[in-house]
Amino acid sequence: MDLTVVTYVVYLVISLALTVWVARTLSRNGRVFLADVLRGNEKLADAVNHLLVVGFYLVNLGFVTLYLKSADAVEHARGLFEALSVKVGVVLLVLGVMHLGNVYVLNKIRRRGIMEREQTPPVPPQGWTGPVDKGPGPGPLVTPASGA
Repeated sequence: MDLTVVTYVVYLVISLALTVWVARTLSRNGRVFLADVLRGNEKLADAVNHLLVVGFYLVNLGFVTLYLKSADAVEHARGLFEALSVKVGVVLLVLGVMHLGNVYVLNKIRRRGIMEREQTPPVPPQGWTGPVDKGPGPGPLVTPASGA
């Protein structure tokens, strides 16, 4: 059998296995992070997690497929390992960059949510301002107990 074909097969097996392993690991461990980002909405966290996994698979499998072709023919075992190391190394770098990109975006969303929560007053309002343009009547602060 041609060593170039063997290189392709081994590259596909390694790349697909790495993609599936990384996707499952990120999905399982990222669920808690997503639930925090989405303020404890478990159903939404599961949906977003699933969508992220599908996108992860599509991008990575597309890249692995496009990166399959080798410019040089592999003629000996040394060339097989060299070609595999370059191809698998690039796939690992793409997986890592995608992971860091996802974590960065989700962390930005999480920080924005924390900032919004901190701007919410800790207690409900104790009164409302009354009408300003009316003549006699209650003052500028109308409490709920006064029935205004």
